[in-house]
Amino acid sequence: MPGFTKAIEKRARLSLPRYRDLVNAPADPAKDEAAAPRLWAPRQHGAWPMLAIPLLLGISISRFDSWQLVLAGAATSGYLMSATAQTWRRARKRRKYRSALLIYSLVFAAFSLTLVISHPALCLALLVLIPAAAVTVRLSRPGRSKGVTESLAQVAEALVLIPAAAYLAGPLDDSRVALATLAAGLYLAGTVLAVRSVIRERGNSRFTALSVGYHTIAAIAALLLLPGAYAVLFVALAVRALALPIAERRLAGTAHPLRPMGVGMVEIVASVCLVGLCFAKPL
Repeated sequence: MPGFTKAIEKRARLSLPRYRDLVNAPADPAKDEAAAPRLWAPRQHGAWPMLAIPLLLGISISRFDSWQLVLAGAATSGYLMSATAQTWRRARKRRKYRSALLIYSLVFAAFSLTLVISHPALCLALLVLIPAAAVTVRLSRPGRSKGVTESLAQVAEALVLIPAAAYLAGPLDDSRVALATLAAGLYLAGTVLAVRSVIRERGNSRFTALSVGYHTIAAIAALLLLPGAYAVLFVALAVRALALPIAERRLAGTAHPLRPMGVGMVEIVASVCLVGLCFAKPL
C-alpha cells in the first residue's frame, strides 16, 4: 500500500496551504458566483468569538439584561453586513451579493434604531465604529485579500460591545469597563496574530517573531495591570503563540500536519478560558 500512503501524506501536506489560499482568494471567481448561497455565511469563522467574547465580558462586569439580546442581534447582523459588504466590494461581479447585503443591512438598521431610540448614549459608539469601518471599506478592493489591518479594525469594532453591554445593564463602572476592554483587546489582537502566523503567514519567521513579541508584551501588561489569574492566562497565551509555529513546522510534511481545525480548537479552548475566568473572577 505504499502508493496509497504517499497519496494520503501528499493530501495532508497540502491541506493547510489550500486553506490559506481559500481564505486569501478574492471573492469573485466563477465558482464563488455559482455557489451564491455561501455568500450568506462569511468564511471568516474567527469573527464569531470576536463578537461573543466582548459581549460576554460586558455582561460579566455588570449583569444580564434583555436589552443585551438586542445588542447581540445588532452586532451579529452588523458583522454579516460588514463582511458581505467587504466581499461585495472586492468582487468584480457583484450582482449575486446584493440580496444578502440588503437583508443584513435592513436587519442591522432595525436592531440599531431600536437601541439608539431607547438608549441614545449608545451613539457614542460611532466614535469608534465609523473610523474602523472606514479602514475596512478603504482596504477592501478587487484582488486584495484581507490583511492584518482590517482584522485589527474589526477587533476595535467588537470591543465597543463591552461598554455597550455594561451600559444596557445599568450604571457604568468605568474602571471595570476599562479592565475588561484591556483584557479582551489584548486577547483578540493576539488571536489575530497567532492564527495568522500558522495559516496566512505560514513559514514567515518575521511575522512569527511579531506574534511572539506582541504576546510577550501582552503578558507583561497583564502582569502589571490585571489580577493574577488573568496574568497566568496571558502567559499561557504567549506560550501558545510560540508553540503553534513550532508545531506547524515540525508536523509539516507528516501524515498529521497542523490543520486549521486544530488551530481553531486551540483558540476555542483559549476563548472559553478567558470568558470562564471573567465570570469566575470578574474584573
